[in-house]
Amino acid sequence: MPIYEYFCNDCGKEFEEFIFSDQDEVRCPQCNGQRARKMISRCRTRMGGDIPPSGPSGDMGGSGGCSSCGGGSCGTCA
Repeated sequence: MPIYEYFCNDCGKEFEEFIFSDQDEVRCPQCNGQRARKMISRCRTRMGGDIPPSGPSGDMGGSGGCSSCGGGSCGTCA
């Protein structure tokens, strides 16, 4: 059962819904509008090989280190 992201054209709210089949009617949880459109969601897939390292020593963010210090080897990082 996939989760889809929607945008309500009536009130502008973005929301997520579990969809069981193509026949399910999607209504906005804020305004109960029926004019919701499915958004393109970001996804991450892995085609094989090793999983890239993450965390302080292999941070994929570019600056190295954790989000609290950015130093790369502090003792408070888990």
